[in-house]
Amino acid sequence: MRGKQIEGARFRRQHPIGPYIADFACLEPKIVVELDGSQHAQWTGYDAARTRFMNEAGFTVLRYWDNQVLTEIEAVLEDLWRVLAPHPSPPPQAGEGGPSG
Repeated sequence: MRGKQIEGARFRRQHPIGPYIADFACLEPKIVVELDGSQHAQWTGYDAARTRFMNEAGFTVLRYWDNQVLTEIEAVLEDLWRVLAPHPSPPPQAGEGGPSG
């Protein structure tokens, strides 16, 4: 996420949003990335309130487990890329208004 390597998005580390501090925040287009360790299994109520606050502030919150980032980094980066650069709708299939139908 360094150096605007994902669709030119600038992520800020440990960025305050209201009373909370996001692990990583991209202020435009308002995406928060939270990395959760094993302690978060005990903080489900806190995490839910935090996510709700950030959603109400207009942020999309993406959560990943620490070990997921370490062992499946390509999948995590692909997920981030999908959120930052949504693909256009697929072309219509035959019979759905395309050239052949």
